[in-house]
Amino acid sequence: MKNAVRYMYIKNPPKRRGIFKLFSFFLIGAGTLLLFYVVFPILSWQIFYASALSSGNIISPIPKTTVVKQNITSSSNLTYASNWFPTGNPKTNVNKEYSLSIPKLGIKDAKVIVGSDDLSKSLIHYGGSSLPGEYGNAVIFGHSILPQFFDPKNYKAIFSTLHTLKIGDTINIVSDGVAYKYSIFDFKVVDPENISVLEQTYDNSYITLITCTPPGTYWKRLVVKAQIEKL
Repeated sequence: MKNAVRYMYIKNPPKRRGIFKLFSFFLIGAGTLLLFYVVFPILSWQIFYASALSSGNIISPIPKTTVVKQNITSSSNLTYASNWFPTGNPKTNVNKEYSLSIPKLGIKDAKVIVGSDDLSKSLIHYGGSSLPGEYGNAVIFGHSILPQFFDPKNYKAIFSTLHTLKIGDTINIVSDGVAYKYSIFDFKVVDPENISVLEQTYDNSYITLITCTPPGTYWKRLVVKAQIEKL
């Protein structure tokens, strides 16, 4: 009896399986890049800026019994300045406007509205704080998002790179036709309920810029303080 010839048939895997496999690798890679794109600014802030700005122990002149804890959740709308601190936002001099410029950040003639609330439309001057050029502390809120989306003309992103400023950098104010130049002398990071950043000191003319930090989060508040330069 002749030897029987045996044949084995190997079925080729469908080509579509290979395509799906490549597509899955693409999705994993894209997801990893997207995660890195979002997380890297926060990590870099922690590495390069957090230690230098960790001196958030501002002495509060307000008794602790008067401080109300702020209940900020992910659903809080932080485009409204009244959600940033637990105290009410006084509405004195509502609708008074002036302009603010920060040359180093490319911010030019940004609108500041006194006693307003909507940070998507302008910077907000905390009502009840001193006006620029006056003795006291002009407190100004500005919104921020991830630094890669910084846009000096978009009020939702205007303070996204505020943390990159240095001691000695200048802030220019024009109010009622008068120009004022301020020089930065201090940076701090404080908890949201620390309302001492709103305090008034009348030995000189100061401005305080406040935004959320790390960039793209609402965990803390970055406080940049500047004093007027003598002419």
